[in-house]
Amino acid sequence: MIALNVTGLKKSFGKTEVLKGIDFSVNKGEVLVILGSSGGGKTTLLRCLNFLEIPQEGTISVNGETIFDASDKKEISEDKIKKNRLHFGLVFQQFNLFPQYNVLRNVTLAPSLLKKGSDEEIEKKAKELIKKVGLSDKENNYPCELSGGQQQRVAIARALAMDPDILCFDEPTSALDPELTGEVLRVIKSLKNNNMTMIIVTHEIDFAREIADKVIFVDNGIILEEGTSDILDNPVHERTKSFLASFSEK
Repeated sequence: MIALNVTGLKKSFGKTEVLKGIDFSVNKGEVLVILGSSGGGKTTLLRCLNFLEIPQEGTISVNGETIFDASDKKEISEDKIKKNRLHFGLVFQQFNLFPQYNVLRNVTLAPSLLKKGSDEEIEKKAKELIKKVGLSDKENNYPCELSGGQQQRVAIARALAMDPDILCFDEPTSALDPELTGEVLRVIKSLKNNNMTMIIVTHEIDFAREIADKVIFVDNGIILEEGTSDILDNPVHERTKSFLASFSEK
């Protein structure tokens, strides 16, 4: 079953066209890895999927339902945007935890505000998710008391607390020291084992090779190449080859 289908997605900022017609699909339980150079449109694509930006053209469908169609010229309402966002969880580069709340409250806050169960049910689920990311002993700690890797794991638990259909990661290890990267990647791998549908923007090529069911290479606002993780070892397009070669040289 197709979890996400994107067609003809275009996004401009002023006269700068950042996405120039993006088409792809992700099946339920698949992991899609998005690669590309900085400024190529990867983060804008994620922001459009999460309705932090509104595309000027294209459609977005989740589980067979079209949740966005730019050809409908009626302005999308704030309520509709909020509803659409519930299909997606987004884990940012910089964690974006609430510094004034402890770990447990960071994870329960959004479900509580949206009344996704009783207080007891929400707290029970939050504790299960915190345990899942290996931080049961940190429930009462505040973000400033955690390492970067621990903060990112809390951010993952927080995103999962909303039961998204698709979990998106925007370079989840880019703000971490190399020694902390592994703990976050292990959590993401465990989610794959639980058939979570995920879209991951990353520069961790070895990790991408290990986890990806599908890979797309985005360059200058278009998808230059797509396929299975095999394209990481056998790219066809010269631009993809030079991008991947830059990592092997490091």
